[in-house]
Amino acid sequence: MTVRHDNVTAEWLGYATLRLETGDAVVYFDPGRYGVLTGEWEPHEPGVRHPEPRDYEARDGDIVCVTHVHHYDPDGIRRVAKPDATVVAFEGINVHESDRDLERFADLEFEVREVSMEDEILVGDTPVWTVPAYNREDGTNLRPDGTPIHPKGFGCGFLVSLDGTRVFWPGDSDVLDGHAELDVSLFVPTLAPNDTMDRHEAADLAEAMDPDLVLPMHYNTFESLAADDEAFAADVASRHIPVVLDRD
Repeated sequence: MTVRHDNVTAEWLGYATLRLETGDAVVYFDPGRYGVLTGEWEPHEPGVRHPEPRDYEARDGDIVCVTHVHHYDPDGIRRVAKPDATVVAFEGINVHESDRDLERFADLEFEVREVSMEDEILVGDTPVWTVPAYNREDGTNLRPDGTPIHPKGFGCGFLVSLDGTRVFWPGDSDVLDGHAELDVSLFVPTLAPNDTMDRHEAADLAEAMDPDLVLPMHYNTFESLAADDEAFAADVASRHIPVVLDRD
């Protein structure tokens, strides 16, 4: 299923992977992981609402944005990126912090542009901004030792402008100061009860941000990310914010 908004076509491909297309560019956020692009993903229980996995190798992406090391998947990047694509990656991604055997960005065959938590760059004709993404030390998304699952400096979120339509993907983050002030047309919240904003917090942010459309993703990939998307959609709609669910 694809969602059409203004001049942008958006498709949630599973987990944190979103494909955006206009007449000028194709942009991906956080492609891959957990078998969502290889056809190997399996639901943790029957009836889980999540995009069906597929062996996806479009290789049509002009820009591939990577928020943090948890979402860094070199195979996923290769499945979506054109040979001349630009990978825009958070500068704090450290492959040695992962228990996976990850290639360095320097070893990828694509142009890689590293960005900070608060950056602004132009990739071709596409403006790309970054915003901080982390779990607050006084929040609920903490490890058993009391430290944030995603500490400040661990990742970023992305705001891109495609044909004048601004799309915001906050990455793995709590709701932070400044989010509500962003000029956003399509808001793609990281919907999950653990690790990031939950559905209630995401709905509150949608109301404060007042985008033209909300499209949640990142939920139900595995058990700890289980979320009630229909309850979220009803909550957002009750606040007079247009919302759509992109899933099978």
